[in-house]
Amino acid sequence: MAGLNLRSVLVTGANRGIGLELVKQLLGSSNPLEWVFATCRDPMGERMQELQNLAAKHPNLVIVALELTDPASIKAAAARVETHLKGSGLNLLINNAGIVKLNTLESETPEDMALVYATNMTGPLLVSQAFLPLLKQAAQGSPQTGLSCSKAAIVNISSEAGSMQNVCGWHMVQIISYRCSKAALNMLTKCQALGYGGDGILSVAVHPGWVQTDTGNFSSIQAPLTVEASVRGMLHVLSTLCEKDNGGFVNWEGKVLPW
Repeated sequence: MAGLNLRSVLVTGANRGIGLELVKQLLGSSNPLEWVFATCRDPMGERMQELQNLAAKHPNLVIVALELTDPASIKAAAARVETHLKGSGLNLLINNAGIVKLNTLESETPEDMALVYATNMTGPLLVSQAFLPLLKQAAQGSPQTGLSCSKAAIVNISSEAGSMQNVCGWHMVQIISYRCSKAALNMLTKCQALGYGGDGILSVAVHPGWVQTDTGNFSSIQAPLTVEASVRGMLHVLSTLCEKDNGGFVNWEGKVLPW
């Protein structure tokens, strides 16, 4: 992570799993960040203790309420973050929050399709829209040329399960709504790259691997990758990204994945 030189980062879904580990490793960076914004649905809810303990130890960590399916909540979160940044802009937005429903082609429902799509694709779209002015501020204020995660970037945590060529893990679990939502998120990433690249903002989709989290432990086979290793790998990859990676789809090791 030595190559990342950030003033500010925001991570959605930061109270557990990959999001929480991202916050931990970012706070432990050798290049201290001015601000780490960690969002979750309910800052006072269940499973918040570890994040709250981190906030008590790190004054640069701010816990922000953000419900991905509520546009008003997203706008309020952006307004709160803006008050802390005081015109410096947001360097890195990591759209990490997501859900999975264990449905098959036969059992999938309209309700679950709509909820998963709203959380995993529409949510990142709305969050990116709300924080776009802050990302533009960071890009405009940066002395760096080109595109990078240290300047201004949107990182969408996707999944190889959404790769239409690989259809990763089909033999183990179908998770139809999840796969469709991640395929859509990949298209959103490509559109963001085309739309925001001219403003100095890098956009990339990242597959974290099959990770030992609540989301990853949905089959009888244990996920092979620890959350610590996944996040360590992703942060290293983020430090290496540049213009050629804009609109790309890579995994936690930096391997380019097929759409």
